[in-house]
Parts: sequence; structure tokens; C-alpha cells
Amino acid sequence: MSKKGLPVEAKMRHDSHFVEALAERFGATLGKYLPASAIERNPDQPRHHFGDLSELKASIESKGILEPILVRPLESGNYQIISGERRFRAAIEAGLAEIPCIELDLPDNEALEVALIENLQRKDLTPFEEARAYRDLLEKHQYTHARIAETVGRSRVSVTESLALLKIPEDIQEQCRLADIDSKSTLLEIARAESREKMEALVRAAVAGATRSALRTEKKDSSGQDEGGHRARPFQFRYAPKNSPFRLNLAFNRSRVAKDEVLEALRKIIRDIESGELDLRSRK
Repeated sequence: MSKKGLPVEAKMRHDSHFVEALAERFGATLGKYLPASAIERNPDQPRHHFGDLSELKASIESKGILEPILVRPLESGNYQIISGERRFRAAIEAGLAEIPCIELDLPDNEALEVALIENLQRKDLTPFEEARAYRDLLEKHQYTHARIAETVGRSRVSVTESLALLKIPEDIQEQCRLADIDSKSTLLEIARAESREKMEALVRAAVAGATRSALRTEKKDSSGQDEGGHRARPFQFRYAPKNSPFRLNLAFNRSRVAKDEVLEALRKIIRDIESGELDLRSRK
């Protein structure tokens, strides 16, 4: 076997429905070998968890890297991974000195687009990794929900629902990951819970095998009532500064709301206005 990335008798192949489309769009050169030492990992890539690499390493040792990784050139003369970091890590463990690559000269936003599309096609991303990548496109590159949906081939509703998962605190996200809770519908029920305590209760219920319907019932039974068992009045935040031409009324669908939740709601309104998601012409 050659340490250049392929067994001597093998030919480089690639996923034609994806890689050839990239080549046509960006004029990429296929089948370029690069020194492993010149390839850098991308700290902003969508995938954060790479799993056990032992089987992939064994495959590379036996058959080589049969699908090139995607890279882009850096000003330093090195190259940064766009997608294929799992293959790259396994190749390093296998001791390869050169890696078969496809070079794409892309700006940050398009590199993230390509990484997202490639990972989504492989179904390699967790729901939270997908959501964080969408958030990066929103916050770092000023995409709208509609543009993200068009870019990655998802519906706008799907993108918006994915972003809603980030309402779950990071430590509870990790609890979900460790418990293999990866159903988007289940995670949405957890994200829509009214408090951290209720989110954790729903995680425990999901681990115990509760269905989505059961999660909804549990959430309903544990919210929306006061200590006497009566329906609690929704919380309303009103802001009417003196001598100001405007006033703000913000109503929540529950009776108890923390200060941080009010602040986050106001920040979301600002983000939606800036991104164009909120139509200011609407009076409804």
C-alpha cells in the first residue's frame, strides 16, 4: 500500500452526484494529492463529534481513501478542511503522508454551505450540530431563514424548527446526545418546555421511552396552572417610556418568565428585523 493515500492497485473515486456538481460550480481540480502536514482542521466546521475511527482507519489501511476530502487554500500556503475531517483524522492515525483532496477556493460562508450540504447528505450531523451551523450562517454571514433553506435544500419551517433547538441549554443538549435522543420532534418538545426543570423532566421521560404524544401530555400537565389548579394568566411585559412615540407590549404563553427570557425575546425580535424575517409592514 502506498502512503500517498491509496493502495497501489486502486484508483481514486468520488461521490459523483455531489463532487462533480461541486467541480462544475467552482471549477475544482479533482484528485489532487496534498501533504497531510499542510492540511489544517476547520474550527468552524459543523460536525463536532466524530465517533469511533477504528473501522474507518482499518478501511483506509486496506483500501486507501476512496473519496477525497474537500479543502480550501489559506494565505499561509496550507489548506483548511471544508468537509471530510473524519476521513482526515483516520488517515492520520493510519500514517498516511499524503491525502487525496478536492481544492475549492471559497469564502467563509460558502465553505460553511458546502460543509453543511455534504454532511446533511451523509446524515452525519446531530440535530444540534445542524442547528448551530444554521446559527453561524445567520449571525456570522447575515443569511435569512429562507436563504438557508434554499441553500441546504430544506424547507424554511424545518430551518426555523432546527434553530429552536438551541433554546435548550448546552448542558441539557449534551444530556440528550449522551442519551441518544436524536429525534427532532422529541427535541422540539423539550425545547418548547417552559423552564430548565421541565426540559430535564422531559429528557428523563424520553430516556424512559415516552412517545412524543406522552411528552406533550407531561408538558401540558406540568404547566399553565397556578397552585390552586386554575389556569394562570399569561405574563406580559409592557414598556412605555415617557415622552416616547412608541410603546411595547410583549406577551408570553406562560405565567412565569425570567428576566433572561425577556431579554432573549427582545434580542430575537431585533435579529428577525435585521435579517428580514420580520415584516415591518405587517400590522397584524
